[in-house]
Amino acid sequence: MNSVNVTFDSAGISLAGRLYLPDEEATPRPAIVVGHPASGVKEQAAGLYASRLAERGFVTLAFDAAYQGESGGEPRGLEDPAHRVEDLKAAVSFLSTRPEVDPHRIGALGICASGGYVVPAAATDHRIRAVATVSAADIGRQFRAGADDTQDPAVIQSMLDAAAAARTAEARGEGVGSFPIFPETAEEARALGGQHGFEGFEYYCTDRAQHPRSAKEFTWSSIDRIAVFEPFRFIAMIAPRPLLMIVGTEAVTRHMTTEAFAEAQEPKELLWIDGASHVALYDKPEYVGPAVEKLVGFFDKQLTG
Repeated sequence: MNSVNVTFDSAGISLAGRLYLPDEEATPRPAIVVGHPASGVKEQAAGLYASRLAERGFVTLAFDAAYQGESGGEPRGLEDPAHRVEDLKAAVSFLSTRPEVDPHRIGALGICASGGYVVPAAATDHRIRAVATVSAADIGRQFRAGADDTQDPAVIQSMLDAAAAARTAEARGEGVGSFPIFPETAEEARALGGQHGFEGFEYYCTDRAQHPRSAKEFTWSSIDRIAVFEPFRFIAMIAPRPLLMIVGTEAVTRHMTTEAFAEAQEPKELLWIDGASHVALYDKPEYVGPAVEKLVGFFDKQLTG
């Protein structure tokens, strides 16, 4: 397996990607777009899954979302669900033009927030022939109600107040307002978000997986975009194309997967990874291994069978 840096357009913004190519010379081959978690970059979980799948014979593409990582777009740190969906479709367009890829055999994999973004992308883009998620998250719901649905409703209302004030300040020429995604210490992360909050901090802010280009702040203008986003609303529209959802038994967000799965239509599969938390499925070998094996079997059947 080898890989190359690539760029492609997403609604006028240049995206930076890493294209992973199998060692086998036979082309064209089936391909998979891999979307990263919110605040992530292509060098983290998305790149890990993309490289592992490429080792098993798929052309894969991990890329940085618009406004983040090495991709273009201003303001930096904007998390725009609508554009994240557009980015995935743009990635499919890019793969469709590559000589290594069979444009009729393209799948999509979304991790965490991209596990949400990939659903409306696939629901409305019939070029995506098979869809998979790992630790899927409804980012709108998470901001509205917290990862475990126990957040005080006043929190999102307060954030929307801040977002409104930031938009007015920007209109006055006072610059783009942002807020930190993570607390300053692991202890604060655990106090604010329990084990889930601690694992997110550990992944993004320590030697475990931190990367200098992963987002540590979001713009306040992200909040009013995220707050009303419902990624799983039209999940039934993916059918009759196949859907696979992978989730850890210990994931705080597992209810997001199970509820979405219940709304999806056949053909669909749900795989539980015993003992895995939400974040553990980003990089822990004992959990990533079985997830990749399932993904290989799923995409092999749906894109090459």
